[in-house]
Amino acid sequence: MGNRYAVVLAAGQGTRMKSKLYKVLHPVCGKPMVQHVVDQLNKVDLSELITVVGFGAEKVQDQLGEDSHYVIQEEQLGTGHAVLQAEDILADKEGTTLVVCGDTPLLTGETLQALIDHHDQEGALATVLTAHADDPTGYGRVIRGATGEVERIVEHKDANNEEREIKEINTGTYCFDNRALFDALQNVSNDNVQGEYYLPDVIEILKDKQEKISAYQTDDFSETLGVNDRVALAQAEKTMKQRINEHHMRNGVTLVDVDNTYIGPDVKIGQDVIIYPGSVIDGHTVVEDDAIIGPHTTIENCRIGAGTVIRQSVAADSNIGNRVQIGPFAHIRPQSDLGDEVKIGNFVEVKKAAFGNKSKASHLSYIGDAEVGSGVNIGCGTITVNYDGANKHLTTIEDDAFVGCNSNLIAPVTVGKGAYVAAGSTINEDVPAEALSIARSRQTNKEGYASKMKNSKKG
Repeated sequence: MGNRYAVVLAAGQGTRMKSKLYKVLHPVCGKPMVQHVVDQLNKVDLSELITVVGFGAEKVQDQLGEDSHYVIQEEQLGTGHAVLQAEDILADKEGTTLVVCGDTPLLTGETLQALIDHHDQEGALATVLTAHADDPTGYGRVIRGATGEVERIVEHKDANNEEREIKEINTGTYCFDNRALFDALQNVSNDNVQGEYYLPDVIEILKDKQEKISAYQTDDFSETLGVNDRVALAQAEKTMKQRINEHHMRNGVTLVDVDNTYIGPDVKIGQDVIIYPGSVIDGHTVVEDDAIIGPHTTIENCRIGAGTVIRQSVAADSNIGNRVQIGPFAHIRPQSDLGDEVKIGNFVEVKKAAFGNKSKASHLSYIGDAEVGSGVNIGCGTITVNYDGANKHLTTIEDDAFVGCNSNLIAPVTVGKGAYVAAGSTINEDVPAEALSIARSRQTNKEGYASKMKNSKKG
């Protein structure tokens, strides 16, 4: 097997999107389109990947990072001109080059691999990825000869009535012998209405030299969708969502309402997980076996342990252990680490806090910048007062401590192992292990006060 290269065409502005966001950065199921394309290309063992950027170049580079080399297409002069920008990097190299548009997020690595394999088996200098379209209006038609080789590609506007009946269409994805590609690009003309250099013209140039041109037809037309406007973006989102959800269901996940469950493309889910409607699970989240998520729960970049239940809650960038109970209406903010069998109840917010095994904050509390040991009970209404207006400070609650309701723990402060904090206390000094700390005003009862108030009002 020779070297493989890929050129991703991502320089177009995408004016039909009517957006300030660069077209290929519009997300599909939470991931930018061009990232979908690059992730799938990386499945085919590339020697080099080059992204052609133009408008929004810096933002595309920020997104893809070191996954790609970059070349700039200063003027948008067509797809052939775009590929030519990679000439300095690729022109003299032996091997096979894939050319893929950055707005085709539904293409899979499996299809790209099949295209390459077909290209190699046929010994072609160019292979076109094609698809069967029930309604091919607007697409270029693939005209094959008697032996199945590609004779030419005819744009819809240039096709005669007989050619327009052809259902096999050009998807805009190609596989080329690298040297043949760049040699042919030197001869591509811009003698057309738009004055642009078109990549499909390479096919005609190679054919005129009696070179072999092949085509590989994918079974799934939806994979080839190019996103040029918000309508196509919605179609891509729907198709991707269905593909992702079916993948998880076939792997043993129950989606109670598949049409109202949103799972990102990089999420990993174990067996016998149940996901209820209205749930959004995104980023690089991992959900382990037997967990229950939802309804109406949003999770991003979290590890969710086995048997954990999260209902009507939000969690981000955190590690959540096994058999944890969260919600309803809890908020697990970034850099939280919840041990096994922890309970975070209704209207509890946790931020940058670690909870040891079997600790719980069951209601109406804020626990931020805290280290909570194991077996700790945090009463309703407890607040870690972590911010002094300039800096955040740490609260430490050691194993088996009991914090009564409506307590304020003014950081930095430590509640020692097995200590008790009386309800309604404001704690601003460390509490020793096994101690009881009461930090509130002594209660005073004034007998007969209500009667005196009534009499004073009458007067």
